[in-house]
Amino acid sequence: MYNETAQEPDISIGDLAKTIGLTTRTLRYYEEMGIMAPPRRLDGGIRVYTPKEVRKLKFILKLKELGLTLKEMQELDAAYAEARETDKIIPRLIEMLDFHINGIDEKMGKLASLRKEIVDYRQRMVERFQLNMK
Repeated sequence: MYNETAQEPDISIGDLAKTIGLTTRTLRYYEEMGIMAPPRRLDGGIRVYTPKEVRKLKFILKLKELGLTLKEMQELDAAYAEARETDKIIPRLIEMLDFHINGIDEKMGKLASLRKEIVDYRQRMVERFQLNMK
């Protein structure tokens, strides 16, 4: 399967799913949610993705890895569809990433506090029961 305009091979949904480690159901779900546009279909109804669509999917997976929700990704996609201008999308993406950075910082603070409590409790137990532990 070749995309004549890009001169790069298109990829079937099954092959794409295997390549990136998702299920075909997840790919169809992204389509249902409007995060991915419906891909071209072959005569048998098999979905095939262009290299551009594959790059978009990899970007979506990176956003997911960074903690963005599907709703946030839908928002970005809608903004991109309206503006088609990177300089208008990137500031919103940065806002979203800042929000997630702040959330991670809060969680790290809570985890550091919890760790200290556990270490202190452990030490009290060692002393109370006169255990010889490092």
